[in-house]
Formats: sequence, C-alpha cells, structure tokens
Amino acid sequence: MKVSRFVFNMFGVNTYVVWDPESSEAAVIDPGMIDERERQALDSFIERQRLKVTQLINTHSHLDHIFGNAHVKEKYGLEIKANKSDEFLALTLPEQASRFGLHESLRPGEIDVELHDGDTIFLGKEHMEVLSVPGHSPGSIALYCPESNFVITGDALFPGSIGRTDLPKGDYATLIDSIRRKLLTLPDSTVVLSGHGGETTIGHERNSNPFLK
Repeated sequence: MKVSRFVFNMFGVNTYVVWDPESSEAAVIDPGMIDERERQALDSFIERQRLKVTQLINTHSHLDHIFGNAHVKEKYGLEIKANKSDEFLALTLPEQASRFGLHESLRPGEIDVELHDGDTIFLGKEHMEVLSVPGHSPGSIALYCPESNFVITGDALFPGSIGRTDLPKGDYATLIDSIRRKLLTLPDSTVVLSGHGGETTIGHERNSNPFLK
C-alpha cells in the first residue's frame, strides 16, 4: 500500500491518501481541505496518480478533520464512513467552526456508513483493520494496515504525545486505555501516521512517550 500525506487548513491536519498500486483503488482519510486551493491540491494529485477513490473515511469528526467531506463525497460519489458515536460532531460542523471564529460556508453531514471495531476495509489486495480508540472523541478510530506495517491513528496518538481530552465527550482515562489496548499491542516496527505532525513508531512511543509511562 502507498500513502501520501497532505497538510491542510489552519489546524495543520494530516489528510492521507492511501492506495493499492495494482488496482489504483484509494481511500481519502480525514479530508481537511477548507478552501479551493486545498481542494485542487488533493484532486490534482488523485488525477495525476490516476487513482480510483473508493473510500472516504474519518478517524473522528472534529471540524478540522471533516472540512473536506462534502467535496470528496460529491466529487467521487462516495459515502462518509466513520463511527456513529461522533455523528453529533459531524452534524454540528458549522457550530464547531463558529466557536473558532471561522465563517466559511460549511455544511453539516451525516455519517453514511458506521465503522465498528474489527471491521475490514479493502483496497485491492490489501486491507485496513478498524481499531476503536475512543477518548479524544467518543467515536475515534485508527486504521491498521498489517501488510504495509502502518497505522493511521487520527488524534489518538502523536509522536511524544496523545490527543487532547478537554473537548466535548473526551475522556483521558478512556484514551489511555484505548492506546494501551489497541495501539501498543501492535508490532514495535509499526509506523504511526498521526492526525497532526510527523511519523513515529509504536515501539518508540511505548518506550518514550511520557503519557504512557
């Protein structure tokens, strides 16, 4: 599986395009594009790579991770896939934005297909496993690709840090438990692709992350 990362919007969200080189089937994960320039950047990449986008997935539904949902859904004819525990966030996107002083034209959007812990998402011959990692938000998920040895963690786990838990329905103890049970049990060499910032590995975080001591 191949992965490309785009950094979008004023929050610096990592939007990932994951694809199978043989079939060209691709997933857009956490589309954070907030303006036409960012939307064009994503679309131009997909066109250059001749990808067939078959999946639109949110690791969670905080505003910065779903700014581009409507665009990707409409342009590529997809359904929004996420955990329904975060639908209250998806449905209040304009209200979330206004709290941050953002006045762009943003539409709320329902979660079309619910993802559960243990679900499998195929892209060609490879697959991603859905891992439930609540705590940063109640519906947070991670996407683990065992064949290509990476996990997309959203805002659950960062290099040297963890997701904030002071937002609506966040919970610190739940997040720590999620990380320990669902992420730190992955192989040490697993590359961690977070919702913000750079890469790390599961082994590095297990050994050095101060929140997991």
